[in-house]
Amino acid sequence: MLASTRRMYHIARVLIRYRLHEHLPDEGAFRWLRRLARLHPAHYRRDNADASLGKRLRLALQDLGPIFVKLGQTLSTRPDLLSPDLLAELSQLQDKVPPFPGAQARTIIEAALGEPIDAVFAAFDENALASASVAQVHAATLLSGEDVVVKVLRPGVEKAVAADIALMYQLTRLANCTSDGRRLRPVEVVREFENTLANELDLMFEAANASQLRANFKNSPLLYVPEVHWRYCRKNVMVMERIRATNIADEAAIHAAGTNMKVLAERGVEIFFTQVFRDSFFHADMHPGNIFVYTDQPETPRYCAIDFGIMGSLTPEDQHYLAENFLAFFNRDYRRVAELHVESGWVPRDTRVTDFEAAIRKVSEPIFGKPIKEISFGAFLVSLFQTARRFNMHIQPQLVLLQKTFFNVEGLGRRLYPELDLWTTAKPVLEAWMKTQIGPRAVLKQMRYHAHEYAKTLPQLPLLATRVLQQLDQPPPRPTRQRTNPRLLAGTLLLIAAAALWIAGDPHGIAQHAALAAMAVVGIWQWLKPGGT
Repeated sequence: MLASTRRMYHIARVLIRYRLHEHLPDEGAFRWLRRLARLHPAHYRRDNADASLGKRLRLALQDLGPIFVKLGQTLSTRPDLLSPDLLAELSQLQDKVPPFPGAQARTIIEAALGEPIDAVFAAFDENALASASVAQVHAATLLSGEDVVVKVLRPGVEKAVAADIALMYQLTRLANCTSDGRRLRPVEVVREFENTLANELDLMFEAANASQLRANFKNSPLLYVPEVHWRYCRKNVMVMERIRATNIADEAAIHAAGTNMKVLAERGVEIFFTQVFRDSFFHADMHPGNIFVYTDQPETPRYCAIDFGIMGSLTPEDQHYLAENFLAFFNRDYRRVAELHVESGWVPRDTRVTDFEAAIRKVSEPIFGKPIKEISFGAFLVSLFQTARRFNMHIQPQLVLLQKTFFNVEGLGRRLYPELDLWTTAKPVLEAWMKTQIGPRAVLKQMRYHAHEYAKTLPQLPLLATRVLQQLDQPPPRPTRQRTNPRLLAGTLLLIAAAALWIAGDPHGIAQHAALAAMAVVGIWQWLKPGGT
């Protein structure tokens, strides 16, 4: 209790120091907090007096510590909540903290693995390669001779996170008593942030993400994902293959290797759209610190990714609507963009489509008047979300991650190759994906996917068909209106049953094939039999 009170006092002091209390709502409990702030000595300090609100907010979050820095990073991806100037400042937040002692890391690793570190590693460097708010990374060599990196959670980080999250919830309850607070949905924001941190605090979760992404890009010339050494992975320790590649931020070294920058930028875009639409599983923390490049084949450079604590995924419905949105936007079909937002439930059903269409056109048309190299589609998404906010659009967490990642990928691509034509690069991936969702192959794929569901109901279909056939012997009822022909219905049921049983069961043997063939023949016969139409 005492620690919580001290922490809350520290938060209040920092807010006052950077004059953020002046921007609190003048209603409810916040009115009294604003008045009490005038009694605090920090109120009369003029630190960064001329700085913008965004800069003061960024500096305050840095003073409050790593957990609040990560909260600021999360908020920097919410154009539906914050203004562009605040987003720009918060995007500058860096999750960097001094490392904890290497000897302490050694102790944590030994406790997690249940054996001395020398029994696992031939060499272990106690000097951290990198350090962040949640974990730090050490270089090591396995007894087998493989170079690896060992990621270790910070001691006490779970307790610190839990304490700060609890305080955040207390602050959100105060905010919910105000009109602006209710609009910004602070409880929802903190809950989303809490879920993100929970995933980062379990390194087994990150290891599983890495393994999945590695499987998705197995033997791919586009992206390499390091191998996870599962034998040495625990909740607070993860061991992974050490890569030998050039960090994407070291552009001088990449250029010096003779790398084809156009191909490099285009492959980055292709990787993103492949993850989103082919796999529905994408790396959602693609800042430069997590991206490397193999430059040994400069004309066909290959990316390498690390740090898989934050991953995104989309439902098939979201994938479909997003693909259609992208295609409609680039075809300047704003009516369809507006309709898709309503159909998907991203905006309320009672939204006037014509009004929403006009708002989208206002944001979009200026973009197409610029050369392709000057068009920022990430910035367009921000503008679109700001526009949709007027129409009560509720941004889904998965879409927030997508927007953040897209922004990072585009910015990186344009920095590597300013002439990047993002649409020309992305369109083939989108069109190929759409082809897999429409047509006979898509139907067959869906039937195979749902085969286990069909298997539960298929035994009833022949019985139902038999009952329909039996009805044929009954005197026809006096016609009052057009009715479904029972022969056609029976034939259709038999054909569906035969097709579904083949998909679900993959029959073998003459007897099974003969049975399915008989069902199909009888079904066709019912269709072709005189009187069947």
